[in-house]
Amino acid sequence: MASVRVVRAFRLPITAIMMALALSGCMRTTGPVASQGDLDSIAYGQPSDPPPPSVVMASGGAIGALRTAFAASPRTAPPPVIMAAPAAYAEPMPPRYDAPYHLDAGDRLRVVVYGQEGLTNTYAIDAGGSITMPLIGAVPARGRTTAGLAVEIAAKLRKGFIREPSVAVEVEAYRPFFILGEVAAPGQYPYVPNMTVESAVAIAGGFSPRARRDRVTLTHTDASGTARFVVPPGSAVAPGDTLLVGERWF
Repeated sequence: MASVRVVRAFRLPITAIMMALALSGCMRTTGPVASQGDLDSIAYGQPSDPPPPSVVMASGGAIGALRTAFAASPRTAPPPVIMAAPAAYAEPMPPRYDAPYHLDAGDRLRVVVYGQEGLTNTYAIDAGGSITMPLIGAVPARGRTTAGLAVEIAAKLRKGFIREPSVAVEVEAYRPFFILGEVAAPGQYPYVPNMTVESAVAIAGGFSPRARRDRVTLTHTDASGTARFVVPPGSAVAPGDTLLVGERWF
Protein backbone atom coordinates (compact mmCIF):
# COMPACT_ATOMS: atom_id res chain seq x y z
CA MET A 1 0.00 0.00 0.00
CA ALA A 2 2.82 2.31 0.73
CA SER A 3 4.30 1.82 -2.77
CA VAL A 4 0.98 2.56 -4.39
CA ARG A 5 0.69 5.79 -2.49
CA VAL A 6 4.20 6.78 -3.56
CA VAL A 7 3.39 6.21 -7.23
CA ARG A 8 0.19 8.18 -6.94
CA ALA A 9 2.07 10.94 -5.22
CA PHE A 10 4.54 11.24 -8.13
CA ARG A 11 1.85 10.78 -10.80
CA LEU A 12 0.09 14.00 -10.06
CA PRO A 13 3.18 16.29 -10.34
CA ILE A 14 4.30 14.54 -13.50
CA THR A 15 0.84 14.94 -15.03
CA ALA A 16 0.83 18.60 -14.08
CA ILE A 17 4.25 19.14 -15.63
CA MET A 18 3.23 17.44 -18.88
CA MET A 19 0.09 19.57 -19.14
CA ALA A 20 2.13 22.69 -18.51
CA LEU A 21 4.58 21.72 -21.25
CA ALA A 22 1.72 21.06 -23.65
CA LEU A 23 0.11 24.39 -22.91
CA SER A 24 3.39 26.23 -23.36
CA GLY A 25 3.91 24.59 -26.76
CA CYS A 26 0.46 25.66 -27.88
CA MET A 27 1.17 29.21 -26.83
CA ARG A 28 4.48 29.38 -28.76
CA THR A 29 3.35 27.66 -31.96
CA THR A 30 1.21 29.82 -34.24
CA GLY A 31 -1.13 27.91 -36.45
CA PRO A 32 -1.66 28.83 -40.08
CA VAL A 33 -4.03 31.75 -40.61
CA ALA A 34 -6.04 31.82 -43.81
CA SER A 35 -5.68 35.09 -45.73
CA GLN A 36 -8.30 36.68 -47.95
CA GLY A 37 -6.70 35.08 -50.99
CA ASP A 38 -6.76 31.65 -49.45
CA LEU A 39 -10.42 32.08 -48.52
CA ASP A 40 -11.25 33.10 -52.08
CA SER A 41 -9.37 30.10 -53.39
CA ILE A 42 -11.20 27.80 -51.02
CA ALA A 43 -14.61 29.35 -51.78
CA TYR A 44 -14.37 29.99 -55.53
CA GLY A 45 -11.41 27.94 -56.70
CA GLN A 46 -9.46 30.91 -58.12
CA PRO A 47 -7.06 33.42 -56.66
CA SER A 48 -8.24 36.89 -55.81
CA ASP A 49 -6.84 40.07 -57.36
CA PRO A 50 -3.21 40.66 -56.50
CA PRO A 51 -2.57 43.27 -53.84
CA PRO A 52 -1.66 46.73 -55.08
CA PRO A 53 2.05 47.28 -55.54
CA SER A 54 3.80 48.98 -52.73
CA VAL A 55 5.26 52.43 -53.29
CA VAL A 56 8.96 52.59 -52.64
CA MET A 57 10.01 55.93 -51.28
CA ALA A 58 13.11 57.19 -53.03
CA SER A 59 15.66 59.43 -51.49
CA GLY A 60 14.83 63.08 -51.54
CA GLY A 61 11.73 63.20 -49.40
CA ALA A 62 8.42 64.30 -50.87
CA ILE A 63 9.99 65.56 -54.10
CA GLY A 64 11.68 62.21 -54.66
CA ALA A 65 8.40 60.43 -54.00
CA LEU A 66 6.62 62.61 -56.54
CA ARG A 67 9.31 61.92 -59.13
CA THR A 68 9.00 58.19 -58.51
CA ALA A 69 5.20 58.37 -58.82
CA PHE A 70 5.39 60.27 -62.10
CA ALA A 71 7.98 57.85 -63.45
CA ALA A 72 5.76 54.88 -62.61
CA SER A 73 2.58 56.38 -64.06
CA PRO A 74 1.90 55.86 -67.81
CA ARG A 75 2.68 58.91 -69.88
CA THR A 76 0.40 60.07 -72.64
CA ALA A 77 1.60 62.20 -75.50
CA PRO A 78 0.43 65.82 -75.33
CA PRO A 79 -2.22 66.81 -77.89
CA PRO A 80 -0.78 68.18 -81.13
CA VAL A 81 -0.60 71.93 -81.37
CA ILE A 82 -2.23 73.16 -84.57
CA MET A 83 -0.62 76.29 -85.89
CA ALA A 84 -2.56 78.45 -88.27
CA ALA A 85 -0.77 78.96 -91.57
CA PRO A 86 0.08 82.58 -92.27
CA ALA A 87 -2.20 84.17 -94.78
CA ALA A 88 -0.51 84.97 -98.05
CA TYR A 89 -1.23 88.30 -99.68
CA ALA A 90 -2.19 87.98 -103.32
CA GLU A 91 -1.90 90.93 -105.61
CA PRO A 92 -4.82 91.57 -107.98
CA MET A 93 -4.06 90.03 -111.34
CA PRO A 94 -5.04 91.32 -114.78
CA PRO A 95 -7.55 89.36 -116.85
CA ARG A 96 -6.33 86.33 -118.74
CA TYR A 97 -5.37 86.92 -122.35
CA ASP A 98 -5.90 83.39 -123.61
CA ALA A 99 -9.46 84.40 -124.57
CA PRO A 100 -10.18 85.32 -128.21
CA TYR A 101 -8.31 88.49 -129.12
CA HIS A 102 -10.40 91.62 -129.68
CA LEU A 103 -9.20 94.07 -132.32
CA ASP A 104 -8.58 97.74 -131.75
CA ALA A 105 -6.95 100.79 -133.31
CA GLY A 106 -3.33 100.15 -134.26
CA ASP A 107 -3.75 96.49 -135.22
CA ARG A 108 -2.69 95.63 -138.77
CA LEU A 109 -4.73 92.91 -140.46
CA ARG A 110 -4.27 90.62 -143.42
CA VAL A 111 -7.63 90.21 -145.18
CA VAL A 112 -7.90 87.48 -147.81
CA VAL A 113 -10.91 87.27 -150.13
CA TYR A 114 -10.46 84.07 -152.12
CA GLY A 115 -10.56 84.63 -155.89
CA GLN A 116 -10.50 88.42 -155.50
CA GLU A 117 -6.95 89.73 -155.79
CA GLY A 118 -8.12 93.34 -155.74
CA LEU A 119 -9.66 92.92 -152.28
CA THR A 120 -6.94 90.78 -150.69
CA ASN A 121 -4.57 93.15 -148.89
CA THR A 122 -3.18 94.41 -145.57
CA TYR A 123 -5.38 96.88 -143.69
CA ALA A 124 -4.70 98.90 -140.56
CA ILE A 125 -7.40 99.74 -138.07
CA ASP A 126 -7.61 103.50 -137.85
CA ALA A 127 -8.23 105.70 -134.81
CA GLY A 128 -11.97 105.36 -135.39
CA GLY A 129 -11.71 101.56 -135.03
CA SER A 130 -12.45 100.67 -138.68
CA ILE A 131 -10.72 99.39 -141.80
CA THR A 132 -11.45 100.73 -145.26
CA MET A 133 -11.73 98.27 -148.17
CA PRO A 134 -12.52 98.70 -151.87
CA LEU A 135 -16.18 98.34 -152.89
CA ILE A 136 -17.57 98.19 -149.37
CA GLY A 137 -15.77 101.12 -147.72
CA ALA A 138 -15.38 101.30 -143.93
CA VAL A 139 -15.96 98.17 -141.88
CA PRO A 140 -16.07 98.50 -138.04
CA ALA A 141 -13.36 96.34 -136.49
CA ARG A 142 -12.89 97.61 -132.93
CA GLY A 143 -13.97 95.06 -130.35
CA ARG A 144 -14.45 92.28 -132.91
CA THR A 145 -12.50 89.05 -133.19
CA THR A 146 -10.82 88.17 -136.49
CA ALA A 147 -13.55 85.59 -137.17
CA GLY A 148 -16.29 88.11 -136.44
CA LEU A 149 -14.69 90.67 -138.75
CA ALA A 150 -14.46 88.09 -141.56
CA VAL A 151 -18.19 87.40 -141.23
CA GLU A 152 -18.95 91.14 -141.38
CA ILE A 153 -16.79 91.66 -144.51
CA ALA A 154 -18.44 88.67 -146.23
CA ALA A 155 -21.91 90.02 -145.41
CA LYS A 156 -21.07 93.40 -146.98
CA LEU A 157 -19.57 91.80 -150.11
CA ARG A 158 -22.65 89.61 -150.51
CA LYS A 159 -24.82 92.69 -150.92
CA GLY A 160 -24.52 93.16 -154.68
CA PHE A 161 -20.79 92.52 -155.15
CA ILE A 162 -19.91 88.81 -154.77
CA ARG A 163 -22.47 86.01 -154.67
CA GLU A 164 -20.67 83.64 -152.27
CA PRO A 165 -17.57 85.38 -150.87
CA SER A 166 -15.02 83.43 -148.82
CA VAL A 167 -13.11 85.69 -146.42
CA ALA A 168 -10.33 85.07 -143.91
CA VAL A 169 -8.78 87.61 -141.51
CA GLU A 170 -5.62 87.31 -139.42
CA VAL A 171 -3.55 89.70 -137.32
CA GLU A 172 -0.38 90.62 -139.17
CA ALA A 173 0.92 92.99 -136.47
CA TYR A 174 -0.54 93.81 -133.08
CA ARG A 175 -1.00 97.33 -131.79
CA PRO A 176 1.97 98.51 -129.68
CA PHE A 177 2.30 98.54 -125.93
CA PHE A 178 3.70 101.38 -123.80
CA ILE A 179 6.21 101.28 -120.98
CA LEU A 180 6.99 104.22 -118.72
CA GLY A 181 8.94 104.99 -115.59
CA GLU A 182 12.20 103.51 -114.37
CA VAL A 183 13.44 101.71 -117.50
CA ALA A 184 16.41 102.53 -119.69
CA ALA A 185 14.34 103.57 -122.73
CA PRO A 186 10.66 104.25 -121.98
CA GLY A 187 8.30 104.60 -124.93
CA GLN A 188 6.11 102.73 -127.42
CA TYR A 189 7.12 99.29 -128.72
CA PRO A 190 5.64 96.64 -131.03
CA TYR A 191 3.81 93.93 -129.18
CA VAL A 192 5.16 90.39 -129.28
CA PRO A 193 2.78 87.44 -128.70
CA ASN A 194 2.98 85.83 -125.23
CA MET A 195 4.73 88.87 -123.81
CA THR A 196 5.23 89.25 -120.06
CA VAL A 197 6.24 92.22 -117.92
CA GLU A 198 9.81 90.90 -117.80
CA SER A 199 10.11 90.67 -121.58
CA ALA A 200 8.56 94.12 -121.97
CA VAL A 201 11.16 95.59 -119.61
CA ALA A 202 13.89 93.81 -121.57
CA ILE A 203 12.64 95.36 -124.83
CA ALA A 204 12.80 98.77 -123.14
CA GLY A 205 16.47 98.25 -122.21
CA GLY A 206 16.01 96.85 -118.69
CA PHE A 207 15.41 98.43 -115.31
CA SER A 208 17.09 101.64 -114.27
CA PRO A 209 19.25 101.58 -111.10
CA ARG A 210 16.42 103.14 -109.08
CA ALA A 211 13.65 100.86 -110.37
CA ARG A 212 11.44 98.76 -108.15
CA ARG A 213 11.79 95.31 -109.63
CA ASP A 214 9.21 93.22 -107.77
CA ARG A 215 6.04 94.82 -109.16
CA VAL A 216 4.78 97.22 -111.81
CA THR A 217 1.51 99.00 -112.49
CA LEU A 218 -0.35 97.70 -115.54
CA THR A 219 -3.22 99.58 -117.22
CA HIS A 220 -5.47 97.48 -119.44
CA THR A 221 -8.37 98.62 -121.64
CA ASP A 222 -11.00 96.37 -123.19
CA ALA A 223 -14.71 96.42 -123.99
CA SER A 224 -15.61 96.57 -120.30
CA GLY A 225 -13.50 99.69 -119.71
CA THR A 226 -10.09 100.60 -118.33
CA ALA A 227 -8.62 98.96 -115.23
CA ARG A 228 -5.33 99.31 -113.38
CA PHE A 229 -3.49 96.46 -111.61
CA VAL A 230 -0.32 96.06 -109.54
CA VAL A 231 1.29 92.88 -110.90
CA PRO A 232 4.49 90.82 -110.43
CA PRO A 233 7.10 90.59 -113.20
CA GLY A 234 5.80 87.29 -114.59
CA SER A 235 2.34 88.63 -115.48
CA ALA A 236 1.03 88.63 -119.05
CA VAL A 237 0.89 91.79 -121.15
CA ALA A 238 -1.71 92.39 -123.86
CA PRO A 239 -1.48 94.63 -126.93
CA GLY A 240 -2.20 98.25 -126.03
CA ASP A 241 -1.33 97.81 -122.33
CA THR A 242 0.63 100.50 -120.51
CA LEU A 243 3.27 99.54 -117.97
CA LEU A 244 4.56 101.91 -115.31
CA VAL A 245 7.76 100.90 -113.50
CA GLY A 246 7.95 102.67 -110.15
CA GLU A 247 10.94 103.94 -108.20
CA ARG A 248 12.15 102.15 -105.09
CA TRP A 249 12.55 104.14 -101.89
CA PHE A 250 15.73 102.55 -100.56
